[in-house]
Amino acid sequence: MAIPPVIQTSSFLNRNSLFFKVISICVLVLLLLIPLSMIHYILDDRLDQRNTAIEDITSTWGKPQRVIGPVLILPYRYQYKETKSVLMNGKTVDKETVVTAIANAYFLPAQLSIECTANPQKLYRGIYEAVVYSAQLKLSGYFNELNFKTLNISQQNVLWDKASLAFAFTDLRGTHKALNVKWNSQNIPLTPGIKLSDFSSGIQASLEKFDPSLPKQSFELDLQLNGSRELQFAPVGIENQATIHSPWPDPSFKGAFLPTERNITPEGFQAHWNISYYGRNYPQQWTDQESTPFRSSLVQDSTFGVEFISLIDFYRKIERSIKYGILFIVLVFTAFFLFEVTAHLRIHPFQYILVGAALCLFYLSLLSLSEFMLFSYAYLIASSVAVIMITLYSLAILKSGVKTIFIGGGLIGIYGFLYIILQLQDYALLLGTAGLLIVLAAVMYTTRKIDWYQNN
Repeated sequence: MAIPPVIQTSSFLNRNSLFFKVISICVLVLLLLIPLSMIHYILDDRLDQRNTAIEDITSTWGKPQRVIGPVLILPYRYQYKETKSVLMNGKTVDKETVVTAIANAYFLPAQLSIECTANPQKLYRGIYEAVVYSAQLKLSGYFNELNFKTLNISQQNVLWDKASLAFAFTDLRGTHKALNVKWNSQNIPLTPGIKLSDFSSGIQASLEKFDPSLPKQSFELDLQLNGSRELQFAPVGIENQATIHSPWPDPSFKGAFLPTERNITPEGFQAHWNISYYGRNYPQQWTDQESTPFRSSLVQDSTFGVEFISLIDFYRKIERSIKYGILFIVLVFTAFFLFEVTAHLRIHPFQYILVGAALCLFYLSLLSLSEFMLFSYAYLIASSVAVIMITLYSLAILKSGVKTIFIGGGLIGIYGFLYIILQLQDYALLLGTAGLLIVLAAVMYTTRKIDWYQNN
């Protein structure tokens, strides 16, 4: 007698119920990637809003500053031959003529000394903050006797009365008074504009009374500069010494050179650089008859200085924590599934979804709370809410105090482990991998005696 198809189908489902349960849980895990990606999108949107607020603040206060210079500029005459076509006796003939033109020779100082006192502060736009500073700078040093022979320039062709001194700055809006540079014993006013072709903004002084007979040409410039986030200098001297003082307790030293000496305390820091010109990729002198070696990209690669940062960027920590979201869901769902198998419970897929939703909302809670309080407090509150919700719901699902305590304790351990990983940088991957191996070993040990075929 043939078995009706309905009975055959029912028998097949019963025999493979465990297999289909695993498949359904895997599908639910994949579906929960959707809310996780939506939370990540919200995080990106909040980051964009934060960055826009910072740009609004810094656009009126001052941008991140790079101080480059001084550069001594000396125009000179030179001649070259040019062939022109001219009309002679009704015929076009080529005639060679000598043309006199003017070019510039550029010289960098032999010694550059930088003294800087920076006073950072935080400015707010809504709930967002930006670190800005006001820096008092003193640039001093000297130029050695100028060597025109290496540039193939005759000193008779140099236009000494057209000499000028140039400094490049990123943003000079924070300078509130007229500036003067002390050149040898003269005080010379500085005017806006710069003759360095690859730099967009700066100041320059006209050295009309340049005295080429002096063995050294000294300079000194004092100014106040407003900026935001970072302050960088270019080592344009053969020898460069720089000292930065600041009451900011969390500096990040950046650039091509680190300080040779530093002293960082909760009350602030002091850093000193001693740099030679061998670590940069542009010469000490050149002319604009050749391709300009003093390009902004090369100079930027050689800059050094400090970044004034907030100690904790919680957005980056939340972004890292979301990457572990799928592992959290898999671990919790695995625990519920093992309880189903070992205790012969039946947990509906909708109940899995509710638990997964609580796990996803942890990240949204963490993001919203972190914008108003310290990250550690926000993490404690968000994780506590998630643990309490899932634990109480597990009590109704599992109908066992022991199993519920296991779920609650496991969640506390997972969230605690994640917090430790978020505090680490270099060892986060190693510790995370070790933790997952331990969890996998525990699951394998727990399920080693289960007869999966019999449980079908």
